Amino acid sequence: MQLIPVILSGGAGTRLWPLSTEQTPKQFLPLAGEESLLQQTALRARSIAQASSPVVVASQDHERQILGELEAVGCPPSRLLLEPIGRNTAPALAMAALECTDENALLLVMPSDHVIRDVESFGEAVHRALPLAQDGWLVTFGITPDRPATGYGYIHMGEPLSGEICRVNRFVEKPEAARAERMLADGRYVWNAGIFLLRSDRLIEELSVHAPGLLGSVRKALATADREGNRVIPDRATFASVEAKSIDYVVMEHAARMAVVPVDVGWSDIGSWDALHEIEAQDDSGNALHGDVLALESHGCLIRTSGPRVAALGVSDLVIVATDDVVLVIPRERAQEVRRLVQRASQATPPPPRRPQRTAALSIATPAAS
Repeated sequence: MQLIPVILSGGAGTRLWPLSTEQTPKQFLPLAGEESLLQQTALRARSIAQASSPVVVASQDHERQILGELEAVGCPPSRLLLEPIGRNTAPALAMAALECTDENALLLVMPSDHVIRDVESFGEAVHRALPLAQDGWLVTFGITPDRPATGYGYIHMGEPLSGEICRVNRFVEKPEAARAERMLADGRYVWNAGIFLLRSDRLIEELSVHAPGLLGSVRKALATADREGNRVIPDRATFASVEAKSIDYVVMEHAARMAVVPVDVGWSDIGSWDALHEIEAQDDSGNALHGDVLALESHGCLIRTSGPRVAALGVSDLVIVATDDVVLVIPRERAQEVRRLVQRASQATPPPPRRPQRTAALSIATPAAS
């Protein structure tokens, strides 16, 4: 039975702005090592015994960049499914399953923009899950939580199925802080990382039950797809009509035979600048510094520049990111709010040119304290 990694590379790139952008989302950035996150994902897939070359589902706009990055690390895709417009993970995985030549193949679904430090343990977890997946279970990999995070969805583990692998009782949306504390103390909850192992025919079967319209539209878009070599571009007009829904919402939350493998593999989705600070190497003052940075008497900061020198004195718990065009300064505790800046920046009129012009400044007024 084939084991086919399916790498999802469709992110829009707003949470790590200004370094990550819609044109160059975070999976193309070397945020946690010398390779980009996409390259790390492909190398992780290649390290798993019996895994074939990956199928990559990505934006049509990123075709050249994806091929260049994967060829650079010797991991060319076996199939490149290019979305003319992003429609979320359910249509993406429907395409991967429908394009699979072996209906009994196992699909190992992995986001392209996550970090997994313990690659060997991850591969071992995949192989522990193979028998259940071969038997028709939809398997997900739950991250053992180390704090009551409110930025992740959770999975409640039910009765044991095989060793530490359990039936999924239910999926839980991102909780409030008090509920997250209770779930951590309970010990039967894991973070939902969006990593799955399932048979392609079982995925199609579940889609036909829970989202027949979505499945039919994807099938129609593939019937008139532009095909050249291993590249497939579904019909744009038809694909644009497909419902933009996540696979969790469409299938995983409703499937009867859903299993979870708890894992502790050094995982992070790098969902914010604060999350990147947590996994970065830090100096004795808790600062994570990259590029031409001078930091004196500063503590707990992430300072990163690919443009001008950044000099900081006596500051704490800040994110400072400088590119050739933008300088971002934000408290680490508010790193999730970067999207507000991205939205306002996209609406703002560019300032008139000034000489010398190195950066563009953006200010959002906040009410004065009363």
